[in-house]
Amino acid sequence: MDRRLLKSNGHVAHVSLVGQVDADRFVEGERFRVTTATAPILQTPNDTGRDREMLFGYDFIVLDEADDHVFGFSERDGYVGYTPRDALAKSASDVTHVVQVRQSYGKSSAALKQRDEVLLLHHGARLSVKEVEDGWADCDWPRDKGEGSLFLPAAHLSPIDALEDDPAGVAERYLGAYYLWGGNSSVGIDCSGLVQAALMACGIPCPGDSDMQKQALGHPVPQGSPYERGDILFWKGHVAMVVNSETLIHANAHHMAVAYEPIAEAIARIAAQGDGDVTAHKRLERR
Repeated sequence: MDRRLLKSNGHVAHVSLVGQVDADRFVEGERFRVTTATAPILQTPNDTGRDREMLFGYDFIVLDEADDHVFGFSERDGYVGYTPRDALAKSASDVTHVVQVRQSYGKSSAALKQRDEVLLLHHGARLSVKEVEDGWADCDWPRDKGEGSLFLPAAHLSPIDALEDDPAGVAERYLGAYYLWGGNSSVGIDCSGLVQAALMACGIPCPGDSDMQKQALGHPVPQGSPYERGDILFWKGHVAMVVNSETLIHANAHHMAVAYEPIAEAIARIAAQGDGDVTAHKRLERR
């Protein structure tokens, strides 16, 4: 019944919750696709913060409408909340590719020197590629006014099923990105967003927030064990990933960025600032 995963707003609920919650209506929901660079997931329609973010091409299952926002959940990880209606559109196209580099862009024409509409696209954005010609991928751009085309450098894309095998290497792609609470993009990201981006690029299911990640990911490593690349360290309200036996990488408010930090120094600093000791050292199954 965690509200972040509970597909009900008290009035409308997903059909999977029949007999589990009270609601006026139970619905399957309608699938929409994010058509903007990012779209926030909010706890309420008027929330001034954000719980999480979705990227271009993510699917959002709409269960209910609330003025200029809709209520539902991200199909990628099941995260529930409200998102702006104008960030979504219907799409009949299947996702075929994903942005594999830290950042790319889409243009309204396949011309390198043409000055036209440009949309920043982040690592992990999902695209439906219609064809590739002269180094440009012609992708569907669903919008309320009908499908259009968005042209991306084909070299920045990989097939959706071409998974990576080094989560720490993916996390390192975000070095220097600024720290943003609830952020999930290559521009601004938080600690759990970084871990989720790294793991999901490798085909490892991962929840959105650090407390959920602590429960879901890997297996505990005995205290005092050596650190290995890809291990995950948890504190209360924080998570980081090990890159080698002495160094971790994390998005954090101390550096206000994604940064490397010596593991021993990070543990001491976090404890000294009053946030406690490491609560779990987890190791993922080797693939």
